[in-house]
Amino acid sequence: METPANQSQPSINTVLKESLGSLQLQGLNETVANEKNDQMAAIDYKMVTFSLAGKDYAIDIMKVKEIAKAGRFTYVPNTLPFVLGVYNLRGEIIPIVDLRLFFNIDVPERKYDALENMLIVNIADQLFGVVVDDIDKVVGIQKSTINPPHPLFGDINIKYIQGVVEVNNRLYILLDIERIFGAKTEAKSVEAAAGTVKEVSGRMSVPVANAPVAEVAQTSAAKVSSPSKAAPAPEPKKEAKAVDYTFIVEGLASLRKFVVTSLNDAWIKDRYADWEAERGEGKTQLQSAADADAYLAPFYSPCTGTWWKKDYADALYKSLPDNTAKQIVVWNPGCGKGYETYSFACLLKKRYPSAKVRVYAHEIDLLSISNAPLLSVPNDVANDWYSPYVTKKANGEFTFNQEIRDSIMFEYHDCSNTNSLPPVDIILARDVLSFLPEKSQQSIVADFAEKLKGNGIVILGRNESLESDNKWSVNKSGSVTIFGKNK
Repeated sequence: METPANQSQPSINTVLKESLGSLQLQGLNETVANEKNDQMAAIDYKMVTFSLAGKDYAIDIMKVKEIAKAGRFTYVPNTLPFVLGVYNLRGEIIPIVDLRLFFNIDVPERKYDALENMLIVNIADQLFGVVVDDIDKVVGIQKSTINPPHPLFGDINIKYIQGVVEVNNRLYILLDIERIFGAKTEAKSVEAAAGTVKEVSGRMSVPVANAPVAEVAQTSAAKVSSPSKAAPAPEPKKEAKAVDYTFIVEGLASLRKFVVTSLNDAWIKDRYADWEAERGEGKTQLQSAADADAYLAPFYSPCTGTWWKKDYADALYKSLPDNTAKQIVVWNPGCGKGYETYSFACLLKKRYPSAKVRVYAHEIDLLSISNAPLLSVPNDVANDWYSPYVTKKANGEFTFNQEIRDSIMFEYHDCSNTNSLPPVDIILARDVLSFLPEKSQQSIVADFAEKLKGNGIVILGRNESLESDNKWSVNKSGSVTIFGKNK
């Protein structure tokens, strides 16, 4: 059959072009579909999104146990402003933190019976309720799409931001919830050779130990100082060789943020002789965090990170000067989990029974400082020298009596910043300054001098000293050294 004259037959080139275009379109569609499938398959991070003051935020879903609505939280006196109280979550008492107040975001006036939106988060095996404005949804992303934080997010401290990520034209600020609660340390805890674990976080050291550091230190000291029954005649003393401690100083700073200054350099040098004897000549380099922990094990004060033993409490009691003031004001920076603060509050009440004791306890570990007001007293501790200052609850557990609890104000505060305190009688800062940069050490010691009353005293760690500073006097009472301002 012939083609009509007025109907042109498509050229071979036209047919090829149309076929090629069809194939390209089909290939493009397949490519897009494959990319979508690949993107779906590549989702390796899920986050729970929520809002604070109209901005979008998110946290890692692995930190979220559940979502809840609750109100009528039980108020706990002397807690931080952003701690709303505690809540009974199916039989477990958990602290409730308002994230808006933590970030200094304005919050509408709260009604007592109003229900709050809460994320129940699990931090270091402990549950917390985190109050936010609204909880949105779960969003899946590729971890590689998370961008680093930027200082533009000025309403929230950049150190609490893990990153930012854009999803469906919405920009989410991904919060580092572990850092907010102080559970994330830049140097992870490791077990030292002596069996003691020591975590170091930013502004203070948080001891966690099955065997108290003091016991390790006492054992170490006993090896050096306790003579045997049949002690051999002492050998002639060898001339001390010159030692460059730079590698020790740098190792402790990088591995454990321990800063060597005039505050502690005498101990560092004395410790090196034992360290060389333990490790052997030529094997003294600090190669790991475990090495740094082993070097520092004898540094810490007695009863670090645990309840004070009676012998240590008695020694400190004898060193406290007479004071007829009606109120004794104490500053306890780096209070940790509260063991030290409660112990000292009880000791002060024993030493100054007629005075009203007021302790300002500061810490930057939010997890520790939030739990400190809720601290229970173990039975063995309650029946020790603490017994006049504890009371038994209805459930049979022991807690400190109301007078001791009311005497302590636990506050989330970095002692490196401005400290708004009244003039103080006593400063208790054991093993805190050595974990601060040198400039911070100097500024805080200057702050000590400014805040301290004329007859006030400073108690530092067992191996920290202000003797090199002529502004301070030194008074040694047994195993305890206290410092006062030179008149």
